[in-house]
Amino acid sequence: MKGRTLRRHIRESIKSLGRNRWMTFASISAVTVTLVLVGIFTVIMMNLNNIANTLENDVEIKVLIDIIEDDEEGKAAEDELIDQVTKLSGVAEVEYSSKDQELELLIQSHGEEFKLYEQSNPLRNVLYVKAEDPLETANIAKKIEKFDNVHSVVYGEGKVEKLFSVLETSRNIGLVLILGLLFTVIFLISNTIRITIIARKDEIEIMKLVGATNSFVRIPFLLEGMWLGLCGAIIPMALVSFVYYNIYDAYAPKLEGQLIQMLEVTPLIWQVNGLIVVLGIFIGVWGSFMSVRKFLKV
Repeated sequence: MKGRTLRRHIRESIKSLGRNRWMTFASISAVTVTLVLVGIFTVIMMNLNNIANTLENDVEIKVLIDIIEDDEEGKAAEDELIDQVTKLSGVAEVEYSSKDQELELLIQSHGEEFKLYEQSNPLRNVLYVKAEDPLETANIAKKIEKFDNVHSVVYGEGKVEKLFSVLETSRNIGLVLILGLLFTVIFLISNTIRITIIARKDEIEIMKLVGATNSFVRIPFLLEGMWLGLCGAIIPMALVSFVYYNIYDAYAPKLEGQLIQMLEVTPLIWQVNGLIVVLGIFIGVWGSFMSVRKFLKV
């Protein structure tokens, strides 16, 4: 396509938006409302998914090591156990914690009264193990239980499996809701654009009768759809950015140091705004393409 022809199509598409201002307003309004819903729901789902990932990654295996009275023998046994666990397939991280460190954590968590045990520490040396795939935690724990010098393995058996099941179900429900919302958005906006094009079917038929090619007729409408999508994306981008920034500014400091954290404003907002723009353009162009197709058969 020649540059002059493309410029002509761009000018005509912009003029057409002005000539059909009420239908343009209706189309942009439909795009705006639905993209606001998409933007808000996407932000919520991304934060929920981040929380789910955090919970999964926080799951770890606590390996209590047998007490061996002889220090040298005990050190050799612990080194051998650490080597075995580290080489185990699927293990991402192994951290050693002495019984003195465990007692210090116990005092910090439950109070000064546990300082009484400093004279005679009843705790055991411990290995904290994290799996590369949190879903494999239970399988790795069962393998570690079979190693020598392992007193017991704790990983929240039963509760961990339920947690992973709930998180997986939540993700699936979120995905279904997002897909359902996207299909609803496409249906609503494409129908709105279809009404706009139906109102101009005589214009299309005349262009076809005087010899215009399908592409020559279609391109201005595709460009109109693109402008509608872009214009409809402006308010959702501004609104979602403004709302999330203020919510983050109000609640993120309160959640600092907690397990549950909100995603930072950037790059989240850039990602969501990029999705809104791409989705707006795609829906506008696709809706125009599908709507104008039936009127090209003259």
